Formats: sequence, C-alpha cells, structure tokens
Amino acid sequence: MTHSTRTAPPPDPLTGPHTAGRRPGHRPVDRRSRPRSWRDHPLRRVTPWLFLLVPLALLVTFTYVPVGNMIYYSFTDWDGVSPDRSFVGGDNYEELFTRPELFRVFAVSLYYLAASVVQIAAALYFATVLSFDLRLRNLFKGILFFPYLINGVAIGFVFLYFFQDGGTLDSVLSLLGIGSDHAWLGDPRSANTALAGVSVWRFTGLNFVLFLGAIQSIPGELYEAAQIDGATRRQQFRHLIAPGIRPVLSLSVILAISGSLSVFEIPFIMTGGATGTQTFVIQTVKLAFQFNKTGLASACAVVLLLIILAVTWVQRRLVPDEKVDLA
Repeated sequence: MTHSTRTAPPPDPLTGPHTAGRRPGHRPVDRRSRPRSWRDHPLRRVTPWLFLLVPLALLVTFTYVPVGNMIYYSFTDWDGVSPDRSFVGGDNYEELFTRPELFRVFAVSLYYLAASVVQIAAALYFATVLSFDLRLRNLFKGILFFPYLINGVAIGFVFLYFFQDGGTLDSVLSLLGIGSDHAWLGDPRSANTALAGVSVWRFTGLNFVLFLGAIQSIPGELYEAAQIDGATRRQQFRHLIAPGIRPVLSLSVILAISGSLSVFEIPFIMTGGATGTQTFVIQTVKLAFQFNKTGLASACAVVLLLIILAVTWVQRRLVPDEKVDLA
C-alpha cells in the first residue's frame, strides 16, 4: 500500500509567500494609501465658519458698522448732507444734557409703559385661557395674533380715521347715547392715551404667542397630575404655569420697557409728534432730518441705546433667570 503525498506549489516569485492562497488578481491594500476620513480632514473645523460667513457679514455690515458710524457722528457737527465733518468732541453730549427739554419727552413714554402692563396682562390671560381645551380656540388665536401681522403704517392710518372728529369712535359713542365733541388727538392726555391704546391692540398678539408657546412647552403629564389632585384652574396657573413661563415673562418685560422708551411708528404717523405726543425717537428724527443736526441726533441715539442697555441690565440683576424645576 503506497501513500501519496501532496506537496504545496512553489511560491510565486513575483508575489512572495505571503500572498499564497489568495485569489488571482488580488492586490494588497496599503493602509497608508487609504483615503482619509472627513473627520480627519483639516477643513472640518473650518466648515461651520464657512456657513456662518454670510450671516456674520450681513450682521457686521448692517448692524455693527452703522452703530460704529453713529458713535463717530455723535462727536462731529455733521449736518447729514455736507461731506465736511468737523470733530467737536463732547459738545453734542454737553448740549444734550444741558437742555432739559430734550429729555422732557421721556414723560410720554410713561403712557406706553402703563399700556405695556395692560398688554402683558391681557396677553397672559388669553394665553392661559386658550391653552386649555376650548371650542374655537384656534379661531381666537388667529384673531389675537392678526393685528401684529398688519403693517404699522396701515394701522396708523386706520386709527387716525378711528379717532378723528366724527369718526368711528364718535359714531359708536353716539349709537350708545354718549355724545362727545372731544378731539381725541387734539389734547395731550387723550392723544397719548389713545396712541398707547393702539400699541396695546397691535402688540398684544406678540406677547400672546410667546406666552402660549411657553405654556404649551410644559409637559402635559404635569397638567394631568394637577387635575388628578383636584387643582383648580387658578391653582394650576399659580403653581404650574406661572413658574414655567418665568423666563418668557422676563423677556416680555424687557421688550416692554425698551419698546416704551423707543416708540416711534404709531405716534409719528398719527400725530407727527404734535399735541404733546412727541417721543424721544421722533425728536431725534426731527433733529437729524428737519433741523439738519445729525451729530446731535446721533448723540441722542447713543444716549437712548445706553439707557435701554442700563434698564435691561438692572432688570436682569433684580429679576435673574432661574432654572425652574416643575417636577
């Protein structure tokens, strides 16, 4: 009985013994020649900045550059037209702080500040009521938010006819048996009250949407647990809704204060600043474009910006944002 032994074929001198048993045509892969992953690419760290390049360029061009120019103009006597801009140092700020009538117009902002309190209270009330399951609540949401979508110029003209002598308001009052010959926009007190009321009608929808979104962001399990425990609507608002919307409420207060200090659109369209309705911004615009004192107007704008920043800082220090744990 003979035993046959098989011998392995000799290695190929072109490939060597380490390639024996591989398929014909197979090429070894060199790990050093493998393409690098995108995570290892040097452009990976630069890519986010490439996406932010255009927004940052627009932000710098249309925000920071104009602010820088405004600060520069506040130290000149530029009239807004002439190419000559003489540096006058702090003369514009000295004139601004030595003329009390320039700051007296801030008293008009008190009307809008009081109106903002009514605005926030109304928006919070409607947001709380419409956050529960009610019939036609989507319709009421649209009705409340619709005024904020209307152009401010159109609102100004609509309410200009509403408050004029013999206009819509006088017609409604006459139907109710209330005769009135009062010129609503002719007296400083009634005019500022009317203009502040228009701002309430227009901007309540913005605060309403902010409050509604904050209320709906509270987990529904907390509402269900409160109902199981027998909590009333008022108790749910006090112990659940009010703590949950505290950051949004703080934001609304900041917007209300800054907005009351920088009111422009509605009083400028409806009265042009006449009959004691002139605000600080309307005064600044008149200094720049009516009296050609762009340098002084720029100083007014810088002072207004600093006042708004200071009020915001004080408000944030007095009422800091705290992390709310509702669980």
